[in-house]
Amino acid sequence: MTRKPRICIILLNWNGKKDTLECLESLSKANYSSFTTIVVDNGSTDGSIPAIRASFSHVPIFETGSNLGFAGGNNVGIQWALSKSFEWILLLNNDTIVDPHFLTAFMDAAKNMPQAKIFGAKILRYGDPHRIDHLGGKWNPGNAKFESIASGLLDSELIEYKSEAVDYVCGAALLMHHSVPRTIGLLESRFFLFWEETDYCFRARHVGFEIWTAPAAKVWHKVSASFIGGKPHSHYFWWRSRLLWLERNLPSYEREDIMARVIRPELMKTIRHYGLKSLQLLLWKILFLPKDVEKEQKVRRLRAGLIGAFHYYLGKFGNCPKWISKL
Repeated sequence: MTRKPRICIILLNWNGKKDTLECLESLSKANYSSFTTIVVDNGSTDGSIPAIRASFSHVPIFETGSNLGFAGGNNVGIQWALSKSFEWILLLNNDTIVDPHFLTAFMDAAKNMPQAKIFGAKILRYGDPHRIDHLGGKWNPGNAKFESIASGLLDSELIEYKSEAVDYVCGAALLMHHSVPRTIGLLESRFFLFWEETDYCFRARHVGFEIWTAPAAKVWHKVSASFIGGKPHSHYFWWRSRLLWLERNLPSYEREDIMARVIRPELMKTIRHYGLKSLQLLLWKILFLPKDVEKEQKVRRLRAGLIGAFHYYLGKFGNCPKWISKL
């Protein structure tokens, strides 16, 4: 009987007790026999740890004691998995549920495409379970963004789709061979949130590892409640991490072209919009007009994005300022 490769699944939890318990319950139904799930807790204060221990006492929990962000928290799990000689390491968002066959599908993909060492699942929307949220992505230098393949399409529309090489796969369900972190190291913790998996995949491709989609491996991802509607702290991290990504992954001539052609014009446009919207709000208050919550939220988002860019230039990383996360 052929031995099945051992997989370590890393769930990162930060005050996500309900989601993590649901994810662990779905993993308990996986039909693949050779896997271990661990939880890395990023300093939760919602009773996550005792709840997880009560319901899943066999699941190891690693407590970081503080919020290290997506990259920093997952790095704790990756280091443990490497120390235990797992062949494959899966980063899985705690706000997902999985298809029982998803690990088998991942291993089938790895067997069929031995040249690939990073795979991404087909990520469907939890609230719209037949619609694709993510299936790998490609870098577009024209707008300095990554564009997701098939996002928003119905799963049935891709019935003939098999698999393809991509520039990156989503960190919500990213499977890597142990040789990847042993070769290129851990996730870059300065990202904290957003762009970290694109950075990791680019680093892996740079040394010759291929990245492929594994569409038969299905997970359903909840849209994080903390980012619904584009909260200010998501704009803060997106801008800060985007600039860090450009610095780390593009040669200087290409980066300067993108800065001149895309980034600086976008920042100037954001500054203009912020100034205009702020003036409108001020006049709104002077004239005692009814409160416009949507306009106020847009001003907060614009301000947070600009501060994220400013903090990048200052070299200020880690978590965002507390006042931004409370907006």
